[in-house]
Amino acid sequence: MRILLIFICAALTVFSSPLYSRTLVDTAYAQQKPIPPYAKWGQLAVKETQKKYPNARVVDYLHIGKVSGQHTSTEKFKLWLKGTQKEFGVFVNIEFNNETEKIINITLKETPR
Repeated sequence: MRILLIFICAALTVFSSPLYSRTLVDTAYAQQKPIPPYAKWGQLAVKETQKKYPNARVVDYLHIGKVSGQHTSTEKFKLWLKGTQKEFGVFVNIEFNNETEKIINITLKETPR
C-alpha cells in the first residue's frame, strides 16, 4: 500500500509540473494549426521579393487574399521590407492556372505604406 501511495504522489508531481503541462498544451496547439493553402504562394512571394530587393530584409508578411477566376486565380500579398536607407512595402500578385497551378504572372509593386 505504501508503494502505491508513493507511486501516486510521484505521478501527481510529474504530471502537474509546468514542464509537462506546457508540453501537452504546446503539442495540442501545434496540431490545431493547419498549413494555410496559400503558404506555398507566400514562400514564392518572399523569394521573388528577395530577388528584386537583395539588400533589403523582409520584416513582415500579410496574405491579402485570393481572387478566383474561372481559369486562373491570383494570390495577393503585402511584404514589408527594411533596407539600409528606408522601410517600404511591396505588393506581390501571383497569377496561376487553377488546374495545373502553373504560374502565369508575378507582379511586384513598391509602396511607401
